[in-house]
Amino acid sequence: MLGRYGLGGVRRLSGRVALAPAAPPAGGRKTQYPQRRENAALQTGLAPRLAAAAIVGEVLAKRQALDERFRDASAHPALAHLDPRDRALARSIATVALRRLGTIRKALAGFLKRGMPRRAGELEWHLVIAAAQVLFLEVPDHAAVDLGVRAVRSAPLSAPFAPLANAVLRNVARQREEILASSDPLDDDTPHWLAERWRNAYGIAVARAIAAAHRLEPTLDLTVPRDPTAWAQRLGGIVLPTGSVRLVAHTPVPQIEGYAEGAWWVQDAAAALPARLLRARPGETITDLCAAPGGKTAVLVAAGASVVAVDRSAERMQRLKSNLDRLGYTAATFVGDVESYDGGPFDAVLLDAPCSATGTIRRHPDVAWAKRASDIPALAVLQTRLLDKAVSLLRPNGRLVYCTCSLEPEEGEGQIEALLARHPALARDPVTATELGGLDACVTKDGDLRTLPCHLPASDPRLAGLDGFFAARLVRHG
Repeated sequence: MLGRYGLGGVRRLSGRVALAPAAPPAGGRKTQYPQRRENAALQTGLAPRLAAAAIVGEVLAKRQALDERFRDASAHPALAHLDPRDRALARSIATVALRRLGTIRKALAGFLKRGMPRRAGELEWHLVIAAAQVLFLEVPDHAAVDLGVRAVRSAPLSAPFAPLANAVLRNVARQREEILASSDPLDDDTPHWLAERWRNAYGIAVARAIAAAHRLEPTLDLTVPRDPTAWAQRLGGIVLPTGSVRLVAHTPVPQIEGYAEGAWWVQDAAAALPARLLRARPGETITDLCAAPGGKTAVLVAAGASVVAVDRSAERMQRLKSNLDRLGYTAATFVGDVESYDGGPFDAVLLDAPCSATGTIRRHPDVAWAKRASDIPALAVLQTRLLDKAVSLLRPNGRLVYCTCSLEPEEGEGQIEALLARHPALARDPVTATELGGLDACVTKDGDLRTLPCHLPASDPRLAGLDGFFAARLVRHG
């Protein structure tokens, strides 16, 4: 798709998109038309690059979520006049730029001896976007550099630095192989504070494996409640040991067979596990706290439970309802703060607590750069309150599963140790490898679930990995 923004047709050479030469005019006479077509093609390709730069700048400077910026055409002014293909292109470039931001910034710094100029508007973001294309996307170097320079020229504050941008980007292109060879996933493409945390929590070797997994394109996993093996065959995927179906297709989700009739829903294989660990049974009453967008609610409803989904966001709850409608499922809903919810008591409670989301960086690379170390203590305080509320909603002998999509121990193992100390009536109901399809590495010594992005290796990287999740299962006695 990226190649369409070059000159004329495209042909693939050695894994990169090369420009096919334009057909010569009849009689071999010179003409200016090819140059005009090139200028027009470059101008056409400028808008999605400008959108990508603007959104990456907001993600990094204002800690905006990438998904929210690309939610739809109305989510950002730069997307309003782009067609769906150009919006997809802008998102693809922005995602790669954030996934490899450390490598890109290190390369740019090597050619900016005086550092990034001040009062230069969006110069940095235009350079990041252009360098991402030069280093990681199948865009011809001259087109990526030219579009980058045009982007710099497009705004008054950055325009004076167009010659500097041209020189820097040409140097990046010339030294591409050296830049890539010297790039380290943990030291360069992981923020220092996160790298240190993972070294301390998991050891250097595992920390490096986590960081390396974050460089890979994420998988597309489906939860299929009826006959996953048959659906895997129909869709050209595989059934994972955990029961999820994993695909390698890049087709838009609504266009995949089975979507319209509600045969499955998109859910990372790790994200599907906490609801399954609750072992819901037909006729049980269960509440799913912080439920949107509804994947875990769907797992519980599919098991035959009567579910109350609770979420504070009316917009996200509407998404949950729409997702359940497509699947043909129903659940009661409560829109409001979990701490204000007074339902129950319930046979079981699932709490997917707000967290730093550092386990989802492969899928959401903006998380690595938008989060701060200071976010974690504040989130841990909230998680503690939500856990106490969840316990209060349980009937005697009720079950609780607590989970977060975080790699940080304070949001997982640390929370459970503190919870057990506060509530003597609670006890662990240990998770077993059998429940996880034999994935022994995902069960901690205490019997909790801990998946890492480097778990579930595969010979084909497109089929490897899991989101990072923590989950603990507990029972309230008496």
